[in-house]
Amino acid sequence: MDFLVMVLMIEEIVIYSAVILICFIVVAIYLRKQNRESKLVEEKISQAKEDGLYEPVSLHPVVDQHSCIKSGACITSCPEKDILGIRNGKATIINASQCIGHGACFHACPTRAITLCIGTEKRGVELPHVDQNFETNVPGIFIAGELGGMGLIKNAVEQGKQAIENLSKKIKKNHSSQYDVIIIGAGPAGISASLMAKKNKLNFLTLEQDSLGGTVYSFPRTKIVMTSPMDLPLHGKAKLYETRKSVLLSLWEEVLQKNEIRITENAKVDTILTEKGGFKIRTKTGEEYTTQSVLIAIGRRGSPRKLNVPGEESEKVFYRLLEPEEIKNKNIVVVGGGDSAIESAILLADQNKVTLSYRKESFNRLKPKNKVAIDTAIETGRIDVKYNSNIASIQEDSVCLSIKASKDEINLENDLVYIFAGGELPTQFLQNSGIHITKKFGDAVLKHK
Repeated sequence: MDFLVMVLMIEEIVIYSAVILICFIVVAIYLRKQNRESKLVEEKISQAKEDGLYEPVSLHPVVDQHSCIKSGACITSCPEKDILGIRNGKATIINASQCIGHGACFHACPTRAITLCIGTEKRGVELPHVDQNFETNVPGIFIAGELGGMGLIKNAVEQGKQAIENLSKKIKKNHSSQYDVIIIGAGPAGISASLMAKKNKLNFLTLEQDSLGGTVYSFPRTKIVMTSPMDLPLHGKAKLYETRKSVLLSLWEEVLQKNEIRITENAKVDTILTEKGGFKIRTKTGEEYTTQSVLIAIGRRGSPRKLNVPGEESEKVFYRLLEPEEIKNKNIVVVGGGDSAIESAILLADQNKVTLSYRKESFNRLKPKNKVAIDTAIETGRIDVKYNSNIASIQEDSVCLSIKASKDEINLENDLVYIFAGGELPTQFLQNSGIHITKKFGDAVLKHK
């Protein structure tokens, strides 16, 4: 009997020892994998810092390390690559400057450990002051979309809807103005707002300084502009994945026509004046309108930034590229070092001789795909890059480049010039309307309550 008990005890010891050993092996494998993943993320962070991609430039996630449980939901939900990663068991930022602010990580986090912020302690971002209803410090003037800090098309569409819902509650009955609301801008936020205004049976007018689509219209025709569905008023869910600009513009045109909404194009608003309990809107060409409320849905770029060099007023100078496939056998100079300049230069290089002029000694903060593409184009000779260069003057059949290091000037045969030097934030326009501009240093835009 004692022998049997001893055998059973030995069996139990062996079983328990085996279980403990298995648990130890599983934990060791897990820790080893976690350590390997952490090292990989650390390497990516180091590379991001070297490439100038680590510091955020706009809206970005901030992780509360005390609340993070390493579910990985934020990483899985993000359509972009390597924005977030797991280091030492916690989520962390990798390529913050590549974040496009869709907020998927914010909504996916099961412990609400993520806050979406704009600006950093070192780098501030100028934004107009708006409250949770998208109303500015001037009662009756609202702002939605990119100008308010939310640049993603899907987010801008949602803000346009919400802003109209909020301002419609404040419109006085039997007012004397021509319109209940004038919407300035026909980009994603402005189009959504127009549809929502129609749905709410408001008397409204939509003014666009260029063409339907706003900033989206200025993209090359084949550019991918949507990677997730959006919900359009009076249309419903638009299931758009890897959608090109032309497809999105066609959808907007179709929905607007179906609902008998006309956008007034080439009508740049010059001033917004407070008048008799409402506002007077004046355009650059002299038209005047009165309205009870205003929704500003323009982009942060405002007007393209110019170089202010001799010859820039020439008809061969452009600030956006619409149909690169139609341009052939030309000598082209592209100016700029951002994603727009790189993408345009690569598209134009298919059928033309392209020189890319950039004022700095190397590219930084490029999207990973664009970085690979431009490096390949340079190595294969498809694009000739002139670093540390500026355009000195533009002639009818040539361009003069000034090289910083040598202080030399070189003349290039030239047919077309494309300038991508960013845009001017419409600060003066906003301030003249009485809207306060504040600089955000890591301020929370979306935070779980």
